[in-house]
Amino acid sequence: MEKNRDSFASKALKIVTGNPIVFLLLIAAVIVGCSVDNFFSWANFSNLVSNTAVRFLIALGVSGCLITKGTDLSAGRQVGFAACIAGVLCQRGDYTGRLWKWVPEMNIGLVFIIVIIFGLVWGLVNGLIVTKLHVPPFIATLGTQTIIYGISLVITDAQPIGGFQKIYTQLINGRLGSVKSFHLPYLLFVAVLFGLLFYFIYNSTRHGKYMYAIGGNETAAEVSGVNTTATLIRIYATAGVMYAIAGYLLAAKSGGASASMGQGYELEAIAGCTIGGVSTTGGIGTVPGILVGVLVFELLKIILQFLGVNPYYNYVVQGLVIVLAVSLDIRKYIAKK
Repeated sequence: MEKNRDSFASKALKIVTGNPIVFLLLIAAVIVGCSVDNFFSWANFSNLVSNTAVRFLIALGVSGCLITKGTDLSAGRQVGFAACIAGVLCQRGDYTGRLWKWVPEMNIGLVFIIVIIFGLVWGLVNGLIVTKLHVPPFIATLGTQTIIYGISLVITDAQPIGGFQKIYTQLINGRLGSVKSFHLPYLLFVAVLFGLLFYFIYNSTRHGKYMYAIGGNETAAEVSGVNTTATLIRIYATAGVMYAIAGYLLAAKSGGASASMGQGYELEAIAGCTIGGVSTTGGIGTVPGILVGVLVFELLKIILQFLGVNPYYNYVVQGLVIVLAVSLDIRKYIAKK
């Protein structure tokens, strides 16, 4: 009996020491919730879930790149580009401020497909640059980040986009249940769907096994017969699709879009992945861990908001969390070696 207790205590201690940022922020949330009104409310919960859902999709896209020792700095700009395309094409036909007056009012389902195609193209471009031109992912995606942002400015003329069709905003911002009491945002079910899909891909498919093998040792994976080029291209293409979906949802959720939308989201996604256990040294990462990391990072923002902290300091705190998460990950890697 005592041995079982000791074993349970040691496991619990190992979990806490292995995820210090997660537990510190959870403790902070409990303290703030007990001292600030309306922190523990359905409205705040709904806000947290909605924000987490969109960021979770972005983090899922980035995760494959990180697991294979790469990265994708173009994620945020791809989200912004997708939001701009979705916003322009989903504007009402009678809206006087329509950006592309020559485009008729379009079905939002058709717009969704168009946005995904654009995301797939951008993802393929990143994958081909990394695999065929052998440009390091950091430099490759840094370059495409700038290109995508420039194109977004051109197609929108640097103007904000609004006047969306009601069905577009109402569907994405819909909720299951009463608005004032218990309710679940539709975005929650979108996040759950993609979370389950990626869990299956990462754990039960050949592609997932190849991905982890490349992250562990790319040379050994090639010797074992893994087509590393094709696998990496699929990873970046999948990432592009996830950013496109996130951008489509984000435009409707925000009720507007602009070229600057999505700025810095790649850093939040990388931070969420790292906090959730995706190692920057490659080969390690789980979908549940990514969800926890993103959720905790979004929880941090809400905590700062309820504490009345100057919004400008949010960036300082978030930056410190990112540095701390990566440094802890590196320490784990060094300790294993």
